[in-house]
Amino acid sequence: MNYTILATWAREAKRNSYSPYSRFRVGAAVLTTDGRVFTGCNIENSSYGLTTCAERTALFKAVSEGERSFVAIAIASDEDTFTPPCGACRQVIFELAGNVDVVLTKKDGTYRVKKMLELLPQPFDGKNLKKTQRKKK
Repeated sequence: MNYTILATWAREAKRNSYSPYSRFRVGAAVLTTDGRVFTGCNIENSSYGLTTCAERTALFKAVSEGERSFVAIAIASDEDTFTPPCGACRQVIFELAGNVDVVLTKKDGTYRVKKMLELLPQPFDGKNLKKTQRKKK
């Protein structure tokens, strides 16, 4: 699949955005290595900390369906500029999808591609966690 099509999926997902507070609609589409596409939109909550971004919605849907191998994620908003993922989404994208292509789009449909490690240099991941061992009784 080419990234123009993936960006179109992200723009379509944006239509389902529930963003009554910010009015900032975002859609995302994640492409798996076997060619499946999972989409998501941002879903706001009046308790702002409970809001979920489009990127996490799409990835969580894919993971909940058993997908573990990804090629790219596209992100679309209504902005005239490229909309990158927020910090929390960068961490989740890296954790679940690795150094995938991130397709940043503009409202007019143009896009550019960045590698995840360009957007999140020196990421925190499971390698940073100490291995703990249970003591045998």
